Amino acid sequence: WHQLAERTGAAVRWFQVTDDGRLDLSTVDEVITERTRIVSMVHVSNLLGTINPVETVIRRAREVGALVLLDCSQSAPHLPLDVRALGADFIAFTGHKMLGPTGIGVLWGRLDLLRVLPPFLGGGEMIELVTMERSTFAQPPHKYEAGTPPIAEAVGLGAAVDYLSGIGMEAIAAHETELTRYVLSELNQVDGLRIIGPNTAEDRVAEVSFTLDGIHPHDVGQVLDELGIAVRVGHHCARPAVVRYGIPATTRASFYLYNTPAEIDVLVRGLARVKKVFGG
Repeated sequence: WHQLAERTGAAVRWFQVTDDGRLDLSTVDEVITERTRIVSMVHVSNLLGTINPVETVIRRAREVGALVLLDCSQSAPHLPLDVRALGADFIAFTGHKMLGPTGIGVLWGRLDLLRVLPPFLGGGEMIELVTMERSTFAQPPHKYEAGTPPIAEAVGLGAAVDYLSGIGMEAIAAHETELTRYVLSELNQVDGLRIIGPNTAEDRVAEVSFTLDGIHPHDVGQVLDELGIAVRVGHHCARPAVVRYGIPATTRASFYLYNTPAEIDVLVRGLARVKKVFGG
């Protein structure tokens, strides 16, 4: 978005977040104005785990005639999604976060928009007719799929979608809600631990970021790694949000359909070991 603003002279405006990790909608009318052309937001925050109230934002965008792009990379793996019910103009998500291969993702768009927007890349299969004077483009989706496609990755992503559909996204979401409720209750009993994001299982997914007093998240991650516990540490591609909470980084524990409460117990014991190593 910064690059687009530099090319076009547009201004980028930001929503703020509350202390408990919710989207601050008190200024929605000031952020989205008659001059707004496109609204982009995450459906679920990969730092905070929050499920954002996209309906309110989309309603305001419609009032001023703005397009809406939703990043569903963190919601597609965890929640049932109905792209029509969400009401966005474009929805994007990645394959590797939903059991698929790396290097492939999905862009869903309203057909009327896809028909009139220009292609972003030229190459084989996206051309309808070529002459010495001009070219015309194929109809979507081929118009946006230039060159040799990632065939193996597409097959792998399709298999992942079939697998998740077979289990049922409602069942996956229910399982993760129970895991979220349990991990929050256990982490809240760890002295010096601060959860960054909502402290309840409602309107959030099973991704929990936290800090430990006096111990850098990178050190937390290193000790946990030595114990065979996989977490992610850092800014999680969301440095402005990390700065908002006045912290250098976080440790993030993420849970999915294959995780169990017993693994949460292992994490909590691992954090006790971290504190012991660093004199906590």
